[in-house]
Amino acid sequence: MLLPKAPTERITETDALRHTELRLHALFVQGLDGDAQAYRHFLQATTPYLRAFLRRRLSGWPSEVEDLVQESLLAIHNQRLSYEHGLPLTAWIYAIARYKLIDWLRRHARQDALHQPLEDEDALFSSADQEAGEAQRDLFKLLATLPDKQREAIVYTKLDGLSMREAADLLKMSEAAVKVSVHRGLKALATTLREAS
Repeated sequence: MLLPKAPTERITETDALRHTELRLHALFVQGLDGDAQAYRHFLQATTPYLRAFLRRRLSGWPSEVEDLVQESLLAIHNQRLSYEHGLPLTAWIYAIARYKLIDWLRRHARQDALHQPLEDEDALFSSADQEAGEAQRDLFKLLATLPDKQREAIVYTKLDGLSMREAADLLKMSEAAVKVSVHRGLKALATTLREAS
């Protein structure tokens, strides 16, 4: 007598992203607790994601990607104690990489500029970076209050700059459902901000 086959589980990309988030988070927290090997594994596991993230945004300068990956890893290490455990770790990692990319673009633009740089430009950017870091923390606190689908849809479309179609593919949703999730999420965030003020 043949036994019925067990249903095969289909792992979606969303499940894979959640698994990655949980795995990186566990390694990161173990590293913060003093486990050097877990922290080393966290950095090694994070590197390919950073590389892909930066390669998509620096397609015209592939030689710069590895330098920016290393700068991002160093910034993650230096800012590791500022991470709030309830927030998505991958969003925090990508935000740091995004700031490193912006810094690189600023440097690159300055080198190519035909005009004289501002005398107090460094003070201007360091103040802006500090304000951006505070805004980033506030944003992630707000995003953490949203349901997963709404938060992911907002992060993908509004922070990572993906199109509705790309976000829909990643979330395994229709484009219309992503638009609705973004709309509802932004509406909920606006309500939270109004109530806080």
